[in-house]
Amino acid sequence: MASGSYWGSFAPRERRNIIIYIIGIMFYKLGLESFNGGIVSLAADRFTAANAFGKIGALTGLNQAMQVIGSILIAPLVKKFPTRSVLATAIFVFGSITILFLIIDAATGGKPRIANGGQLQYGTWNPNALFPLYMISGISYGMVELIRRIIPRDIVGGDVQKLRKMDAIVHILYEVAGTGGALLSVKMIKIFGNNFSFLITPPLFVCAGLTWICIDKLGHGEESEKEEGEEDERSFGSVDYMYSVTIGAKAFARSTYKGAIICFAHRKFIWLLPGYSFALYGHRYLENAISPAIAKRIMLDSSYSQIMVCGSNLGELFGALFVLITTTAIQTPLPFLRFDALALLIVWALPAYSHHIQPHNAVYAWRIAAMFMPISMGWAAGDVSLAAFIQASLARMESSDSQVSALGSVMAFLYSSYIIIYAILGSLLGTYIDKVFTADGNIYRALVNIGGVQFTVLCAIIIAATLTPRGALHWNPSLINEDAKPADVELQRGGEDAQTQHSNHLRHPHQRHPHDGTGGGGHSVHSETSTESVVDNKEKPIRTTDIGAMLG
Repeated sequence: MASGSYWGSFAPRERRNIIIYIIGIMFYKLGLESFNGGIVSLAADRFTAANAFGKIGALTGLNQAMQVIGSILIAPLVKKFPTRSVLATAIFVFGSITILFLIIDAATGGKPRIANGGQLQYGTWNPNALFPLYMISGISYGMVELIRRIIPRDIVGGDVQKLRKMDAIVHILYEVAGTGGALLSVKMIKIFGNNFSFLITPPLFVCAGLTWICIDKLGHGEESEKEEGEEDERSFGSVDYMYSVTIGAKAFARSTYKGAIICFAHRKFIWLLPGYSFALYGHRYLENAISPAIAKRIMLDSSYSQIMVCGSNLGELFGALFVLITTTAIQTPLPFLRFDALALLIVWALPAYSHHIQPHNAVYAWRIAAMFMPISMGWAAGDVSLAAFIQASLARMESSDSQVSALGSVMAFLYSSYIIIYAILGSLLGTYIDKVFTADGNIYRALVNIGGVQFTVLCAIIIAATLTPRGALHWNPSLINEDAKPADVELQRGGEDAQTQHSNHLRHPHQRHPHDGTGGGGHSVHSETSTESVVDNKEKPIRTTDIGAMLG
């Protein structure tokens, strides 16, 4: 697509807001990669060898669980205040929390490597303090991530084509910033040490927040802004914030339960658990567990894990581009998921190659980064296409619960399943790595099992899952819905507006739809005989408490 035709589809005000938003999100991603890379490297060095990776697995799992809490806490504020203000405030809070790590280390005697003759000097604080600090940062992280999924709808409105174009360019540049952030993290660790490597994070987060504040007042037209103000007053006039948070937490728990029922009760949805949650677990385990273990125990330099993450981020970029290029040729997520599953087998090369690695030599880290690229490319392609498929298949399914949608329920269940899987296996397998290292003095045997064997099992499960839907035996099926009707084809093509409607309902949760006449709660249904009725023209409204739909 020519750049002229791309930008020509946006109004001047929208172009300005998109550019500002992208600049801010690149600042954010650069700071985020520096922070996460520094914390994981710091944890690998500070925790004792006997339990280092068991604790790192638990630390990462808890941080991800706290992201859900942060999403629930921030959702009521999105209804009351302008999106840009909530986003900027959330990133400022996140930056303030990252400063706590630096203050604690400096106050207890820690020094930057550059100020200590090139030697690492940590503070005397107990490294177990990483748990509460990283959990708190996870709450702020979850707040920012939720709003980041809402704001595109406020920038370009409800035009599906505009949203797709904006999402595409944002995703690509986000991964570009992620790749650069991983490289920046390596350099910062070399200069300042992993205890001060993320001192660049607070300034970058401040730059992101100040940039986002410059976005024009969001909303389309004076009438919508007036309705927004009236809605805020109605929503918060008699209901306090804590009550709204409680309602959100209950709705999330309820939607997770209902999502499990939907997935396990239908053949055309049961494969989503391995296709989404298991695949996401494998990708995160590769970045957050295997790469730090190789860097610390084989290369003897924990900062090299960020070089491997750099290759993974670059692979995600290629995966997103691949989906954009093949949108018309590949109409279902199954080919991407199968490629993802087969690419996992590349991990078998790590145990054999690790015998040839020379410590403190970055060349070997770059070679492993090259191995990670096709693996992450397959995951990113599968994730992007699967997310679109889930939205198209579930956005219009009628739910028996007025507080949660079918789409939000399934996404809540899938994401919660991923968190549970990672929290359990991340800690257990990390403990196994520690035991092997204590017994053998190396982790070669552990790499065979946590890498080759585990990822082969994941490959087999994901491949088997892609054979479950009806019509899925072809390598590149054109339709995999259980009921192969023209209406289903239309659903797949038109369902991309789900994300648009998610954001719309977070900003206007009680807005009346022209086709329902119920203030967003009721719909006319084509058939009452089906267990999942299809709604005419509009999908089930996504409530502000419908956090699962946004986390996906």
